Amino acid sequence: MIPLESIRIKDYAIETPLKTSSSSSGGDTIQEVEIDFDPKSTIAAINFVLKDEETGAWYQHKGRDFKVPLVNGQKKGSTKWPGPLGQLSSMFLKTKALGSEDEAGEPGQDNSPVEGFQEELPIVKEVAVCNSVTVTVRKCPDTANSLLYMETDLPGNVIIHWGVCRDDANKWEIPDSTPPYTLVFKDKALRTLLQAKEGGNGSSGFFTLDERFKGFLFVLKQDENTWLNCMGNDFYVPLLSSGIFTAVPKGDQSEKENSSISTVVPKDDQSEKKMAPKKSAKVNKSSLSDYANGVLNEIRNLVTDISDKKIQTAKNKAAQEEVLREIEKLAAEAYSIFRRSTVSTPPKEMELVVDSEDLSPPITSLGIGTGFEILCQGFNWESHKSGRWYMDIKEKAKELSSLGFTTIWLPPPTESVSPEGYMPKDLYSLNSRYGSMDELKEVVRTFREVGMKVLGDVVLNHRCAHYQNENGVWNKFGGRLNWDDRAIVADDPHFQGRGNKSSGDNFHAAPNIDHSQDFVRKDIKEWLCWLRKEIGYDGWRLDFVRGFWGGYVKDYIEATQPYFAVGEYWDSLNYTYGEMDHNQDAHRQRIVDWINATDGKACAFDVTTKGVLHTALGKCEYWRLSDEQGKPPGVMEWWPSRAVTFIENHDTGSTQGHWRFPSGKEMQGYAYILTHPGTPSVFYDHIFSDYQSEIAALISIRNRNKINSRSSVKITKTERDVYAAIINDRVAVKIGPGHYEPHSAGQIWIQALEGRDYKVWVASS
Repeated sequence: MIPLESIRIKDYAIETPLKTSSSSSGGDTIQEVEIDFDPKSTIAAINFVLKDEETGAWYQHKGRDFKVPLVNGQKKGSTKWPGPLGQLSSMFLKTKALGSEDEAGEPGQDNSPVEGFQEELPIVKEVAVCNSVTVTVRKCPDTANSLLYMETDLPGNVIIHWGVCRDDANKWEIPDSTPPYTLVFKDKALRTLLQAKEGGNGSSGFFTLDERFKGFLFVLKQDENTWLNCMGNDFYVPLLSSGIFTAVPKGDQSEKENSSISTVVPKDDQSEKKMAPKKSAKVNKSSLSDYANGVLNEIRNLVTDISDKKIQTAKNKAAQEEVLREIEKLAAEAYSIFRRSTVSTPPKEMELVVDSEDLSPPITSLGIGTGFEILCQGFNWESHKSGRWYMDIKEKAKELSSLGFTTIWLPPPTESVSPEGYMPKDLYSLNSRYGSMDELKEVVRTFREVGMKVLGDVVLNHRCAHYQNENGVWNKFGGRLNWDDRAIVADDPHFQGRGNKSSGDNFHAAPNIDHSQDFVRKDIKEWLCWLRKEIGYDGWRLDFVRGFWGGYVKDYIEATQPYFAVGEYWDSLNYTYGEMDHNQDAHRQRIVDWINATDGKACAFDVTTKGVLHTALGKCEYWRLSDEQGKPPGVMEWWPSRAVTFIENHDTGSTQGHWRFPSGKEMQGYAYILTHPGTPSVFYDHIFSDYQSEIAALISIRNRNKINSRSSVKITKTERDVYAAIINDRVAVKIGPGHYEPHSAGQIWIQALEGRDYKVWVASS
């Protein structure tokens, strides 16, 4: 009875998009879903809640789930709940019995409609503040375009909601080209995240605007409940001439100084989470030349600095690390200018190569390691059943180290309602189905003795309660962290939380924790520091980070100083009529946005790469492994040092099998991720299988040729049945049944490994 286009949410719910159609009475449009069911089944009712994807708002029936009874022969028809639904004009749920007719119900049948519900309206508040917004405009001498630079002393993350106008009519338009970190809002405006200034005192942004436009219009968003405008109107900046302006309301340009800024919470826009990027955005390279050249000059100076042998010998390790971080930050900024460009390949001077041999020993950066990590997932969905998993995996420590793995990811350590560990209860109780706390300490110590780092799997998004409240809702916690319902977000319809609204997507199986609460963050940081000290973890695998803001992750990483951290930011890729889109920029942008919210201090699983590999290998469509710019289509291309690549894990494979990799093609997947940039993660079930020798050979090739998370990739062939690339000019790889042989002027290639539909070559020295 599951409708098409539905998505399973873990093991407890189905998510189905509603379809827009005209009502039977004509005129109005409605959103509806049709669910077929067997009247002879034992299903008694359908429970549901509604979510507005544009605002992120959830709707329910008087604080509880909607419920549609399916017993007593309910007749075919529709049930309507009266009253407004915010952005949803109306809602129908059709219950249609298979093979039933439009007849009246039998005598005694209860066909009364479900009662209406109340809509919870947001509070509107106006508060005077004293902050400045300065905008500098100048004309580009080459193109006559307007170059606009904005800065503000507003604290925290600031988003500018903006548009342009052509005349005095003050009609907002969207320009053809957009800056980095920009999303489209309802096809009417753009939203750009301003970048933090050095020293953390405010933020700034750079915009290039076509000469046709006369004015720049904007408002600022400081957080979910705070919007900043100018005396009740949009800010307006004229673009006709160069100069420095104090933004003023359109129609009142005499107010150039001391404009008051008011805080307004609009009723129709309470969420930032579901804005789709503009797919057709183009970058005018010449109009950005001054800005880009400035970034490039900084990169060149830093590269020269770190490569100079005399300076190199004088610098200590900390200084080298700081220079490397600056190079990476500037390189990401420079490439972001061009990544949506229509030019197929970026200019050669944009390529940044840092010779790893100049950094010996490898420099470790907070949360992202050295770039040479190879991760092993040390469990599967069934591992808890042994009752002694810690001791089982401990016996494999030397073997895993000898295979070339540098880091192991262990299962969730806490007491949990579910045996797998992902429904934590008492965070300080580390006696789990995998073993005791003492056994956990022993296995961590053993892996560190063989030279491997250890990641703990921590669940920070939700926590299961110990006690019920007076309404029978499980929302009171016990143990050392005996929180009450203030620790639970207010917009989860199931657990009656008294905290603030969620900063992400809710996980409905357990109370979602409100990380905006000071006492919650304090307790979590203390717990994570305790795990680091007491157990010896070197870093974190962070579960379901889509549920809370990445800025909180930054806070936790800075407090715990992990060697490596990776977040599970997982959502669906982009599909059209059931077929995966070739362009997955919007999907990888959402992952990159989360990484950026952590200030780049955490990596993320490259779900985009996994999804594209699925379709490419499963349907023999290897052309998908090259994006519209001729580059790898995943996060590994946009931010390789933060991308953790994988083909399978405990959720997708094992006995769960939610998204199992195409059978028999696993080694093609590993040939891809173990030769490409990013940090590869290998699943336990594949390591201890017939694939072990091939995986070990690929790891050896990766290590011998110093392939790392920042390695360069040159795609040399993408056709229906074959993909090929050369990495670091040292390793060539081909996957797919089609033919390929590497050819480079003056280079001799030696075949190093061959398997089912894949080959790997190395360049002769």
